[in-house]
Amino acid sequence: MTKRNKIIYWIATIWLALGMVSTGIVQLIKLKEEVDKTTLHLGYPAYFLTIIGIWKLLGSVAVLIPKTGLLKEWAYAGFFFVMTGAIFSHFAVGDVAMEYFGSTLLLLLTFLSWHFRPADRRVI
Repeated sequence: MTKRNKIIYWIATIWLALGMVSTGIVQLIKLKEEVDKTTLHLGYPAYFLTIIGIWKLLGSVAVLIPKTGLLKEWAYAGFFFVMTGAIFSHFAVGDVAMEYFGSTLLLLLTFLSWHFRPADRRVI
């Protein structure tokens, strides 16, 4: 792995983990704005925030710890599904482009972190 790829991996992975942890905490503490957006605007039940928040925190730990290739793959897949689900949810209710920014950024960071991960952090 080249030095450039290591730098890309670590920058993407750290920002991905920070983004998932911060949004996961906001969802777990059920910040009023987040509850309103999720339940009233997007139409999901409030308990959905708890489920997604917990999985984001656990996934963040999984992508950061070494030598857990299969667990890491599951975390990346989970991040992919959650972020694409968020993007399509905003699309379904006709949100403006700005509402897509956070989910799209986290999806891009998920892809970059996954693509540039070192060999010892891969399943195969």
